Amino acid sequence: MANTTGLIVTEFAGSVGLLLAVLVEVGALLGNGALLVVVLRTPGLQDMLYLVHLCIVDLLAATSIMPLSLLAAPPPGLGRVRLGPVPCHAARFLSAALLPACTLGVAALGLARYHFIAHPLQPAGRPAPRLVLTAVWATAGLLGALSLLGPPPAPPPAPARCSVLVGGLGPFRPLWALLVFALPALLLLSTYGSIFLVARRAALRPPLPSRGVRLRSDSLDSRLSFLPTLRPRLPGGKAVLAPALAVGQFAACWLPYGCACLAPAARAAEAEATVTWVAYSAFAAHPFLYGLLQRPVRLALGRLTRRALPQVPQAWHPQALLQRLKGPPEGPALGSSEAPLQARELAGGLSLSLPETT
Repeated sequence: MANTTGLIVTEFAGSVGLLLAVLVEVGALLGNGALLVVVLRTPGLQDMLYLVHLCIVDLLAATSIMPLSLLAAPPPGLGRVRLGPVPCHAARFLSAALLPACTLGVAALGLARYHFIAHPLQPAGRPAPRLVLTAVWATAGLLGALSLLGPPPAPPPAPARCSVLVGGLGPFRPLWALLVFALPALLLLSTYGSIFLVARRAALRPPLPSRGVRLRSDSLDSRLSFLPTLRPRLPGGKAVLAPALAVGQFAACWLPYGCACLAPAARAAEAEATVTWVAYSAFAAHPFLYGLLQRPVRLALGRLTRRALPQVPQAWHPQALLQRLKGPPEGPALGSSEAPLQARELAGGLSLSLPETT
């Protein structure tokens, strides 16, 4: 009885995990595809190249390593398909290369936004986006090549060891965790912390008096008008939202995977499916976090949505429909030339009747 109950619970957990994984896969594909279309059709975005790079990396991951994880995740995971030697090495290489490209690309995007906000008038001090992204992909390719030095896939009774968590070399896994998680986390903390400080400093700065404004008098009422309101508020409260969301999402998605890389291989194999899909959920969260939080992207998305949807006829607008329901006015409408004439006739008749009454 206990074995049957445990088997039912395991199958239920596997079904729920499969459903959540499919939702993450669909969200990553649809969200990144829509954001890529919007960004490409919105000229003038300052960090356009970094956003396009992030969307492409997320789409590559959603079409390669995420389906492989759906098919060949270890038990009690999601799939039961066993990969051969060549697909196993390919899955390990793609996982070891695309994850650094994603995390380092997020860090590069945060660094670019810091330069745009803190030093908007100094474009010469910003690193070229192509140079930064070339360094990102060179690091990702190097880590992917190093992952191939791990042990070959195990024979059928044992797990295939096709991921970085359980298939990489012993010294490689801590180095990979340092470059993929620790370095981007430090860059994100420093850049978004600096962005918050800049925004808070700008909120605390008093506004400059506009030209042509008359100076206030030195009366008591004038002095009282300069007093702050009694309601307490935190300057720069809105500015903390985007940095907190970016850093919190990065820590929630990637910290478990980084800790699993530092754990022994046996412990990492037990939590491989869970921490892997928690990390993969970042691919579905990026379009909302780095796309929809930007006002130009939201405006462009609304404009493209209005163009794509069919136009509503004028007769079905609320005001026109209400006028149709009310019907025509009771009396005949006066034209523009008839109204003054009728007014003059009324005025003349009134003046003629005044002597008679007198």
